[in-house]
Amino acid sequence: MTELRKGRLQNANAAPERGEAVETVAVVSGVRIEQILSGELVAPIDYLQDHDEWVVVLAGGADLVLEEKSFTLSTGEWVLLPGGVPHRLVSTIPDTSWLVVRAPTEPGRG
Repeated sequence: MTELRKGRLQNANAAPERGEAVETVAVVSGVRIEQILSGELVAPIDYLQDHDEWVVVLAGGADLVLEEKSFTLSTGEWVLLPGGVPHRLVSTIPDTSWLVVRAPTEPGRG
């Protein structure tokens, strides 16, 4: 019999006042699914990751920079962040909730 796994995402208002809280929702076949709750950022955060990330904003919003291009994500909007490509989280609306899917970068890329 297949094991049923289920749960509930946290409400966006459970975000810390400052910084971020990360909770792993599931890990399956090398793919990690996380919920991130963001409060106010004290300073921008730079990332250079060795995996691909698909990120969707469930509530709130954020300003990011990818390869020197600035953009804003609002509720319901998503972006695919390729592994090996620098990006920066510039600011977040307090109580922003994200769903993140992290997967290995395709061979020969990144």
